[in-house]
Amino acid sequence: MSEVKLSASSRSNFGKGAARQARRDGLVPGVIYGHGTAPKHVDVEGHGLMMALKTPNVLLSLDIAGDGTELVIPKAVQRHPVKRTLTHVDFLIVKKGEKVVVEVPVVTEGDLAAGGNLLETLLTAVSVEAEATHIPTEITVSIEGLEAGATVHASDLKLPAGTTLAVDGETAVLQVVAPQAEEPAAEAEGETEGAEA
Repeated sequence: MSEVKLSASSRSNFGKGAARQARRDGLVPGVIYGHGTAPKHVDVEGHGLMMALKTPNVLLSLDIAGDGTELVIPKAVQRHPVKRTLTHVDFLIVKKGEKVVVEVPVVTEGDLAAGGNLLETLLTAVSVEAEATHIPTEITVSIEGLEAGATVHASDLKLPAGTTLAVDGETAVLQVVAPQAEEPAAEAEGETEGAEA
């Protein structure tokens, strides 16, 4: 995974007013923490951060004006409930070669066996442990030809080299269920009423 470089600046003003002003200036307030260091409050360029966060667990190199560079991953992202714009991001400091536990999205490919079966997604993402600089963006699982009753467990997922599961291998991720036969409820009620009459 390549690093995305973003510019940032240290933030000394706190509170809602300062945060609103930062967002008006096209910046996103954030906090950098980890590795036993005191939390650093920063403002990060908004557009670049929004684009970078389209990639799950993106590795960011924050160039903090006058305060060096920090290698981080986004740990908690807050968005405006209606506009969906970024309002605050927590960043976790990582070191090259260090392992981190992250949630990686599960993506399916292929088609189920014929017969109108349905795929039920039990987990949209799976916890894995991976090197901070080699976090997979997604885990692809083939559902080709799966029939009703089939279950894909975490242990069935093919993980990239250097990535291990951080959940029980028996955890169900996907399952295939037979289509539900629709009950002719209205007809049944009509028949009952006729019998009573």
